[in-house]
Amino acid sequence: GAKPAVCKHWLRGLCKRGDGCDFLHHYDAARMPECYFYSKFGECGNQDCPFLHGDATASTAGCPWYDRGFCRHGPLCKYKHTRRVMCANYLVGFCPEGPKCKFVQ
Repeated sequence: GAKPAVCKHWLRGLCKRGDGCDFLHHYDAARMPECYFYSKFGECGNQDCPFLHGDATASTAGCPWYDRGFCRHGPLCKYKHTRRVMCANYLVGFCPEGPKCKFVQ
């Protein structure tokens, strides 16, 4: 079948799979891999970045596992990990702000 995207390792000259690689080993602007910075942070500061900067996708959405407390993929997760601060009042039993509280409950 068709190879889905340009090999990110080949782009850096580091792919060791050669012809056995599941990704393209030639430059194709339409099939570039997604930009790591754009996928993790929703922005990329490199104006000449050759990688794809897609619209809001699953990769820019919050990670449901991280939001529950732990994601086994860590920094390699394809979803965005957003650090949040727990509400101290909620932790001890009651938050007077309720759903309007700016902290996680």
